[in-house]
Amino acid sequence: MIITLIDYGMGNHLSVRNALKRIGHESSISQDPEDIKDSDFIILPGVGSFRRAMNNLNSLGFTEAIKSAAENGIPLLGICLGMQLFGSESTEDGTSEGLCLIDNKIIKLEPASGLRVPHVGFDNVYWNSSNSLMNGIDQNSDFYFTHSYAMTQTDERADYIYCDYGSSFIAGFRIENVFGVQFHPEKSQNNGLQLMKNFLETKRA
Repeated sequence: MIITLIDYGMGNHLSVRNALKRIGHESSISQDPEDIKDSDFIILPGVGSFRRAMNNLNSLGFTEAIKSAAENGIPLLGICLGMQLFGSESTEDGTSEGLCLIDNKIIKLEPASGLRVPHVGFDNVYWNSSNSLMNGIDQNSDFYFTHSYAMTQTDERADYIYCDYGSSFIAGFRIENVFGVQFHPEKSQNNGLQLMKNFLETKRA
């Protein structure tokens, strides 16, 4: 099993790699888009600015490689900013186009009065339709979040995971072989490890 973590200068790759080791899997961290072609699973971690992240992906040649991998059925998982990059565009630092693997936009969180942005810490998630990422995980289990922007829901193709922070926002999704989670499974203890196990059981589309 070849698991590739995409390194575009903005991800907590070592934390993800260590979490994969805890469930018995080795992975490689790569800055070479050619490595994607031979991968069985691809993970796109990320923290920081959407605009800067897309600039980095474009300059390193990853943008088309990721889109090609999605079209070829390779399972992909975007974590935090990585999930947002799968969207169509973001308003962070001005409007920027994303990878367009899901037709959802990214906007700044606007929680109810008294709730802070960024949204940081463990919070419960729930889902209304089947999502293989959540196999063996109870409804309303908690995961670790740290983010100021969130994905809106307009793409009807996806199965979604939600979180409430004053109002509901998308905490995760699946469209065929493309997965995204706004939270950090690598920092979410047993629930996060189970989610990563579930991802690695995905059959190539």
